[in-house]
Order: sequence, then structure tokens, then C-alpha cells
Amino acid sequence: MKSYSPGSLRNIGLIAHGGAGKTSVAEAMLFTSGMTDRLGKSDDGNTVMDHDPEEIKRKMSISLSIAPCHWKDTKINIVDTPGYFDFVGDVRAGLRVVDGAIVVVDAVAGVEVGTELFWEFADEYRLPRMIYVNKIDRENASFSNTLDSLRQAFGNSVVPMQMPIGHEASFKGVVDLVSMKAMLDKGDGKVLVEDIPADLAEQAKSLREPLLEAAAESDDELIEKYLEGEELLPEEIVRGLLKGVSKGQVFPVLLGSAIRNQATAALLDAVTSIMPSPVDAESVKGTEPKSGNEATRAVNTEEPFSALVFKTMADPYVGKLTVFRVYSGVLRSDSHAYNASKGRTERIGQLFVMKGKHQEAVAQAIAGDLAAVAKLQETGTGDTLCDEHHPIVYQPVSFPAPVYSVAVAPKAKGDEDKIGSGLARLAEEDPTFKVEKNAETLQTLISGMGDLHLDVITDRLKRKFGVDVVLEQPKVPYRETIRGTARVEGKHKKQTGGRGQYGHVFIDMEPLGPEAETDFEFVDKIFGGAVPRQYIPAVEKGVRETMQEGVIAGYPVSGVRVTLVDGSYHTVDSSEMAFKIASSMAFKKGFAEASPALLEPIMKVEVTVPDNFMGDVMGDLNKKRGKILGMEPRGTVQVIRAMAPLSEMFKYSIDLRSITQGRGLYTMEFSHYEEVPSHLAQEIIAQAKKDKEAEGK
Repeated sequence: MKSYSPGSLRNIGLIAHGGAGKTSVAEAMLFTSGMTDRLGKSDDGNTVMDHDPEEIKRKMSISLSIAPCHWKDTKINIVDTPGYFDFVGDVRAGLRVVDGAIVVVDAVAGVEVGTELFWEFADEYRLPRMIYVNKIDRENASFSNTLDSLRQAFGNSVVPMQMPIGHEASFKGVVDLVSMKAMLDKGDGKVLVEDIPADLAEQAKSLREPLLEAAAESDDELIEKYLEGEELLPEEIVRGLLKGVSKGQVFPVLLGSAIRNQATAALLDAVTSIMPSPVDAESVKGTEPKSGNEATRAVNTEEPFSALVFKTMADPYVGKLTVFRVYSGVLRSDSHAYNASKGRTERIGQLFVMKGKHQEAVAQAIAGDLAAVAKLQETGTGDTLCDEHHPIVYQPVSFPAPVYSVAVAPKAKGDEDKIGSGLARLAEEDPTFKVEKNAETLQTLISGMGDLHLDVITDRLKRKFGVDVVLEQPKVPYRETIRGTARVEGKHKKQTGGRGQYGHVFIDMEPLGPEAETDFEFVDKIFGGAVPRQYIPAVEKGVRETMQEGVIAGYPVSGVRVTLVDGSYHTVDSSEMAFKIASSMAFKKGFAEASPALLEPIMKVEVTVPDNFMGDVMGDLNKKRGKILGMEPRGTVQVIRAMAPLSEMFKYSIDLRSITQGRGLYTMEFSHYEEVPSHLAQEIIAQAKKDKEAEGK
């Protein structure tokens, strides 16, 4: 493979709402640049980028995919990201390591929900952007309407760099507003350059004006020339655009039809000429691991080596693949690298360049490039690899917390171990997917970004690890408690010929106050040896075991103080077991007399929504027994803070997406326990009894 300097690299992320045609754009770029010998199509399942069996089956991108192409002495690393919200983790991972983004927009639909969401992500990473209006050949496609929707959403920094020649099915090329030439393109990779058709000349002149202004404003020399009325040369316009795009002041708009491979060469030209290279960015900031002080690296090959791992994937042939962006220096095959995040040294084997599902072996990876290595033992997504003598730690990828959980159970008995190891491997690949065993409900819970995400995970579990599972709604970890007090006696007396059993206790039961720091308190107030010292731990143990089993509905008991006040014993028949049974009997009896109650977990919820959905979202939270605590504006959105019971929130990610057309986001964390309303508590207790009877049969 040809070697490049950092200045000849371009790392470009493709982002868009699902269905806008990002993968088709990537395939057109690979084909036009000669990296592939056929134009892959998602509908045919033969694309380089969507290579996972799940992607082929569903005809959509599920995970981030990388492939390089070479165009005019420049290597372009194309990072194709998913367009559906359930796979947003890979979008964030991709945007963390690229130097610029192409925002793909459907010429029929215009700006969509995902366009806005991923634009915000690019804002967060301060990424330079250009916009590609795809599907310009479709029925009802409108460049002018799409341009209006882009300006309405993202402001007047959105400026066209091209305009279409022909409408819908008669689209045949573009007018390049920089060179003011017509570029006719039949999709065969050959571009015919002509004068602009006479009927488009005025429109082209009018559309060119904002482009000239944007290019001139980015450069002091050019603005002076522009204001004096001098004509800017094409190379000067390109220079001004590169500066403006790099600073995030200009967002040029290009157009074409990826599926027909029209105007792709012009897109590749724009990427190489007006998108920044790694060396155009500022020095990369990190921290020195021991001191915590800020450390920086310039993006060049002379600096000590440093890289950030942004993706981990399982390859069926080479095993675990670690994909990283080199920020400084050079990493060579068959060497060593220091994992500064974990303080461990890793042996680096053969380095690869990713080409979809294929890997091409390379001798080294230089500053600014993307590469992969197999079989690292300690390194995971978000870790920094570097030179051991010059350690640095970079800010890891910021992944959203999972918001949708289900319980998973094996279809076949005995598959529990296979499920556990399979899910753990999948969680290694996907930081937005979490697995946990709930200690209270004893269910295995899997959590992700939505129902589609978990559907894909379970399909992968079956395909990769041969395990079929059933998904169920998680059980709510209710608790039992008391609201009143009681003094009760527990006596266990049994004579069976020979040595008998005798344990006898009196206990006081009362609720612990809300300020209590523990869930249970045991107090020993025995005087005069009514219960011998050696049996008191058995009394506490009997109470604790009964609390764990629950009394009214089989849920753990909490918030109770038990005081041992009296009792009696038999010198021969008393034993630890007898006192344990006696205290258990007393606790059950006292619990029933002390106004038992059922508690449910209450979650702290923060919902971020556009203004126009606020009323609907608040109404839905009220229906879910939520309590609105307050609202505050944050930029262009509103943040609603609320408390809501967990039992009502299991499918909230689906509900919120439906109410807000996908524009709403939320976070949720445990806050405290509260008493369940009595009518619901009766239903829960009745159901628990039915379940217990069914288990006993």
C-alpha cells in the first residue's frame, strides 16, 4: 500500500438520519476511487460497509464500519456510522476520532430528526462539516426545498457549492459554483466538463454569491479583495472555504445520486480540497497519568506515539480486533505499546487497515491514520495506547447510558453458562450494551438503547454462540416494610422422644425512620440471661433469613428495627436452630400485626425535549404516576425533571420516541423507595401468591 504523510490523510465520518443513504454514498466513493470493482447496494446485500449478517438481513447499518479510498494523492478513511438511534454509541465513537463529517440528507425528506441529533453530536466534538444532498434523482426530490430546510435548521452558514442540472429522473450532473462549470456525469466515473447551460446561468450566479462571501470572510486577504469588487480565483475560493470549514464557520452543500453514482467524483474532490487533514487540527490534549496535568501531542510522526481505541469488535478469523486512531508518532507491527489507561504493556502483533469486514496487513500506522490490531489482552474501547516513556491519557469516547432493559432467560435448560459468556463477549464490543444479574429478582437483565438494539444483540447471541433466549419484562424489585409497631411472642417447642427442641422469644418490631442509615437494626435488650448469650446470634439470624424471604409477597423486608426483649430456654432442649425458628415465627406474626406495606423503587428521570413536545411528555409522565419536579430551558430544548416508579418506566424509551418523533432523550437513575398505592399493592400481593402456588405445583 502507498505510504502517506499525515497532511495527505482525511478522516471523514458519514452521519445521517436512517435511510438517507450514507452507506450508498460510501460505496459510491469506494467505487469511483477504484477501491472496489462494483457499486455495492444495501438492497442487494453486497456492500463493503454493511457486512454484518444482521445488517444484510435488515438492510441497514447497525455498527460503525471503516474503509479507505485513494483520490488524487490523498488517502480518505471513510467511517460509515449507523443512522438509527438504537446504535447511537457507534455514531459517537466514529465522531470522536474523525477530523470532519459529511452530513447526508435525503433530497425528498430534507432535514430529519436524526440529522438534527447527529449535527448536535458534531457540534459537541466541534467537527468541520459538509453536507451532501443525496437521492437528487428521486421523484419529489427538491434541492431548493432541502436547502431551505438546512438553513432553517442550521443557519446561514449553510452555503451551496453546487446546483443540480436536471430535475428528479432527468438529473444529469451539477454546476460547480467554484469553477462555474457544468459537470455532466453518467455514473460511469467519467465527468464531462462544459459551460453552464444558458437557462441556469442566472440561478448559478445568484447561488454563488453566498459561497464567495463565506470563502472571503474566512481569510483577511480575500475579504479585502472581495470588498474591493475583485473577482476571486477558484483556488482562492477553495483556500477560503478550507479555512471556513475548518473553523466551523461554513457548511458547504454538495449534491448527487449515490445509488446511480452521479457527482461522486466532485464529492471526492471537495473532501480532498476543503476538508481539513489531521495536521490542520490543533494539538491533541490529554492528561499525564501520574500527575494529572494537561499534556499535548502535535499530529506528526516525530512526536512520541499515542492512540485512542474507539472500537472493539470480534472477528471470526483473527479474534478480538482493537481499532484505534493514531494521534501522534508511529506504531509498527510486532512491537509493544503501553496502555496508559490501565497501566499495562501490550504486545502489538500484525497491524491492519480495515476495509469493511476485511483487513489488509500494514507495516506501520502513522499519526492521523486509523488502524487495527488483533488479540490485545487488556485493552478495551476508550483506552489510550502510547509510548511508555511519554505516557498520556486521552478523553475516552463518551457513550450514552443504556435506557431500555429486559430480562433474558434460556429457551433450553442448561444454557445459562453459554448465555453468560456470550453476553459478556457482546458487551465487550458494545459499550452501550450492559449485562447484570439482579441480586433481588435473580433475573439476568440486558440493557441497551432500545428494543431494536436488544433484538440485534439476541440475534447475534444465537448466531455467534448458538444460544436461543426468551426476553421478558424485568421483575420490579419491590420491598416489604411496616408502618406500625408490635410486640409478639415466638415459641418453638417440639418433643420427639429423646432430645427435643425449645426456643422462646419476645420481640418488639417498629419501623426505622427515614433518616436511618441501614435497612435493618437488631437490638439485644435481654437481662438476667432469659435467653443465653450463645443463642442471641441465632435469633438475629432467624429474623434476617425471614426478612430476605419476605412475608406478604415474597419480597425482601427493609426499614425495620427488631428488639429482643425477653424469652426463655430449656437447659437440655434449647439449641441455635430452635431459637432461629422461634424468632422467624415471631417476626412473621409481628410483621402481619404492624401494618405491613409494599415499597417500590422510584427513579429520578431527566427528559430533554423540544418545546413543542413538552405538554405531551408531561402528560405522559403524569399517566405513569410521575411527579414533575421542575423544568428548565437548555439551549433550544427543555429539560423536565421528574420522579416516577420503575414499574411504569420499563418501556419509556419506546413511548418517548413515539411521543416526540424520536427527538426526546432521557436519563434515569434510582432515587429511593416509596409505598405502593394500596389498590396496586393488593394486585401485586395477589399475583405473588399465585406465582408461588404455581411454583409449588
